[in-house]
Amino acid sequence: MNTTKKIALVTGGSRGLGKNMAINLAKNGNDVVLTYHNNKDEADKVVAEIKDLGQNAVAFQLDAGNIKSFDQFIQEVTSYLQEKNGNSNFDFLINNAGTALYSAFAETTEEQFDQAVNIHYKGVFFLTQKALPYLNDGGRIVNISSGLSRFSFPGSAAYASMKGAIEVLTRYLAKELGARGITANVVAPGAIATDFGGGRVRDDESVNSHIADATALGRAGVPDDIGGVVAFLCSEQARWVNAQRIEASGGMMI
Repeated sequence: MNTTKKIALVTGGSRGLGKNMAINLAKNGNDVVLTYHNNKDEADKVVAEIKDLGQNAVAFQLDAGNIKSFDQFIQEVTSYLQEKNGNSNFDFLINNAGTALYSAFAETTEEQFDQAVNIHYKGVFFLTQKALPYLNDGGRIVNISSGLSRFSFPGSAAYASMKGAIEVLTRYLAKELGARGITANVVAPGAIATDFGGGRVRDDESVNSHIADATALGRAGVPDDIGGVVAFLCSEQARWVNAQRIEASGGMMI
């Protein structure tokens, strides 16, 4: 990795939205560290694609809900950066990793809730905390929320409320880290056609049609609708954007 380049850490960067974010960050001239949960082959493909763009990339395994593993993960990443660059720091943290939880409020179990909150809230809170000493002054934090924090669909009470918590946390990060010149913003995608949640927006024609009907631009989203927004927030052009929630949903449920 070249020390003159900015470096982005993207969690959940092996597929879907995270992959698109990583590639768009690379297209903007950034080196990328990405994480994957269990699909190393897909992560390696993203690394190769980024290298083909002329940027450096590396992938590390991370279970975003296993908070006790974060110290080791941060040590692995920063040791790698130190070895490659002579500097263990990076510039952008994109908290993207996540899983779907579709369950009616009355039927959601404590086990389901705990697993989801570890991934979507507690994990983001403490991974960001542990990354802070290595995040350069003037850096950027981008947290991924969901359109579901604004509009409601049955079955998303737990998931959406955790995303709501992320949005509040992001404002506090912006407030408390402003003295270091670090911005913190939220990108909230609408319904996107990926393999997320078993691919139901992408593969279920009735769901896809319902989303299209509820969206001003008349279709469900695709990953290319999101990655560039994250890359923009990590660019010099976005230096004065802070503590904001940017919804990228094509005008869903307006």
